[in-house]
Amino acid sequence: MVDSTKHSEQIMGAARQSLVVQRSGGTHRSARSIGQGSAREKMQVWKRRAKYFGGALLTIFATAWLASATLGAIGFNGVVAVAFAVMAAAWFFTRYPKVKEVKRTELKQGSPKEMVANTELWLEQQRKALPAPAVQVVDQLGTQLDALGLQLETIDAAHPAMGDVRELVGEYIPETIDNYRKIPEHLRTEQHTGKSADERLTDSLGKLSDEIDRVTRELAEGAMDDLAIKDRYLEYRYGGAEALDDTSGG
Repeated sequence: MVDSTKHSEQIMGAARQSLVVQRSGGTHRSARSIGQGSAREKMQVWKRRAKYFGGALLTIFATAWLASATLGAIGFNGVVAVAFAVMAAAWFFTRYPKVKEVKRTELKQGSPKEMVANTELWLEQQRKALPAPAVQVVDQLGTQLDALGLQLETIDAAHPAMGDVRELVGEYIPETIDNYRKIPEHLRTEQHTGKSADERLTDSLGKLSDEIDRVTRELAEGAMDDLAIKDRYLEYRYGGAEALDDTSGG
């Protein structure tokens, strides 16, 4: 009975340790998300992994319990087998299912939320091949795309800005990075007609970042005007009345 209890504690200890690894993302956790859209997509993947890992644990423990009930104590070898099964499940489900690999053709498709999430994921996939200054701009693009996506969700799909954004996000950004990646690595820092490929990439992404910011501000102008009108109305309706009362009282 003592041995059985000890074995159970060892199994549960291995399970708890594996669960800690699972929750922390393991040793191969992906890099920081550049925006909320990509973070949301990756969180969904981690939720599926946790679900599958939980199912695997139930299966392993149920099998161990059944073996123990049938054969008596499962013994040291049984405990080792269960511990290895738990660790193997933890190793597997910290890696699978994988975050989807976004194809360039998907960047212009779907709702604004899907378009933003796909673009952020695609940019994250390109990040390793980019120079450090360009990576900083890519990280900034993630925040800008989040804000732009919120604006796009409030406008009609036929709005002219929607086509402009799909062209900007689905063509100009990926084309710029694809053109850069076609250049051999050892040539990217060499000067060519006044600038290196690294510098041109960073400059181009900076211009695209400025354009995204401009479109976001343009789409927000209507809401900002409405808020200003409401503020003036409330000032006249309530602030003005208070001022009149103060004047008459004096």
